[in-house]
Amino acid sequence: MSDEFLKGVRVLDLSQFLPGPFATQMLADMGADVLKVEPPKGDPMRELNPVTNARGPASFHGVINAGKRIVRIDLKSSEGKSALETLVRKTDVLLESYRPGVLERLGFGIDRLRELNSGLIHCALSGYGQTGPLRLASGHDMNYIAMTGALNVTGPAEKPVAAFPPVADYGGALQAVIAIQGALFSRFRTGKGAFLDVAMADSILAWQASAMTQADQADDGPTRACDLLTGGAACYQNYQTSDGKFISLGAIEEVFWKNFCEAVERPEWISRQLEPLPQTGLIDEVSTLIKSRPRSWWDEHLAATDCCYHPVLEYGEVAEWSQVVERQLVDGGRDGKPFESIRFPVWTDGNPPAKRQPLSEVSIEESLRDWSKTSS
Repeated sequence: MSDEFLKGVRVLDLSQFLPGPFATQMLADMGADVLKVEPPKGDPMRELNPVTNARGPASFHGVINAGKRIVRIDLKSSEGKSALETLVRKTDVLLESYRPGVLERLGFGIDRLRELNSGLIHCALSGYGQTGPLRLASGHDMNYIAMTGALNVTGPAEKPVAAFPPVADYGGALQAVIAIQGALFSRFRTGKGAFLDVAMADSILAWQASAMTQADQADDGPTRACDLLTGGAACYQNYQTSDGKFISLGAIEEVFWKNFCEAVERPEWISRQLEPLPQTGLIDEVSTLIKSRPRSWWDEHLAATDCCYHPVLEYGEVAEWSQVVERQLVDGGRDGKPFESIRFPVWTDGNPPAKRQPLSEVSIEESLRDWSKTSS
């Protein structure tokens, strides 16, 4: 089972909000023992409106930190520093999301952490990284994506629109987990720890090779609503139905487009798939046809057609969707039950991922006692 992959690995999580906690949740899902250190008032995510308080206090904080234990420590106090030192000596991985320099000012810079634990994997997850002119700049997901060029090609022709959920937050978390796992494997061979500088902006920049190749070869990159994958093609498009809902069509390959055209009884469209982009005229024609029926009609009519079709689901439909139900990833959200969480999205040896335990809060004394039992 995937929840055995990192069994025995101890993770100290000093991060807040979304990216770091999502990264450490994935580590916990793979079996790591994650202890999340929060300030005396708690992670600000507990009070961040409207995300966490839409249905009561701390709803999303509880979701993103399920599977972990939380201890509140004042890292500015001598007692708090002493407790953290003890925990660092016993941990395998430390993940933090402070701005560069903050941890050092607290007395836990890279050199000090290495003194405490030479085998420590220290991952610093930040917006722009530990170096460069933007290292200390404030930012959020939209800003990091803007730096990479990706935001410029996302959305309708009128203006860029940031993707949801926040891509850089989740992409940065994924990159952190990949790097941590690689560093753990290296430590297994060499016995040496590592300092990992992971930036959310860098993580999304690494996804831009295709677009930058196009920009280099054609003197310009992809353009909103003008290219194959940015809304300029009729075969790769979202269309509105008569009831105000939407469907997605991803019929890039010739055979899929042909199947779609035949299924909707428009064989004359088959030869027009490669018309110059943007295909405004053809898109308008397909739009008119799709808007003549409700989404439920298209769902039924195209269900058996091999044309890369899928309705654009609303969040309230997701947990009830047959494919989602079969994959057993979503806890709650069906049969009148409130949504609880989405499990680690990996089946192992034919088995679905295990359900997470809810987060639990422990005292400093409990956390020190638990991690003092055996050396990591």
